[in-house]
Amino acid sequence: MGLLDTILGRSKPVRPDLDQLFSLPSAAITVQAGAGFTPTGTGSVCFASVEGGAFDRLQQEVQELLDADTGRGGTPVEYTKDAYGYTWLLVHRTADDTASLVNDLHAVNTLLQDAGFGPQLLCSLVGFRATSDHRALALVYLYKRGTFYPVCIRPGQEKRDNALELQVAALLKNDLRIEEDLSRWFPVWGAPGMEG
Repeated sequence: MGLLDTILGRSKPVRPDLDQLFSLPSAAITVQAGAGFTPTGTGSVCFASVEGGAFDRLQQEVQELLDADTGRGGTPVEYTKDAYGYTWLLVHRTADDTASLVNDLHAVNTLLQDAGFGPQLLCSLVGFRATSDHRALALVYLYKRGTFYPVCIRPGQEKRDNALELQVAALLKNDLRIEEDLSRWFPVWGAPGMEG
């Protein structure tokens, strides 16, 4: 970062730190104990699709890697596209094995990053469900920021529970690097992995 950047108020972008994902299993315990949300065993990675043979081969490699690992209580990986044209890769594991789910999400992010598709990565999330009223909660990792934020959707509505999101963020401040800019807490409506 140069003097001109400092004068103009530009900041150096945060370098993605995929190892932050490995904090999620302990965060899951904190969320369960402190807020009454249990892991659903689902997680997803969102990225902007790219046309071309190299990207198609990479998607096939990811599919084969994760499908080969379904003996641990998961089901084959699923790809879906959202209304905005982004691709979501959904991974299923048993609800009590957040560590394996996080390993899978880390592997997908790493494969995409190492193949030169890091700029296409948007976020990863791990889903939770309230034991009392079935509200959906996701802990979202922003790839380009290296931070997390919670998203809580009220059942049957496209409405967020902002108070609960702030409560969960405060609960997790010692477990995860929480995104401080609330305008970056995107709602991710209908994201695969939030439905459980």
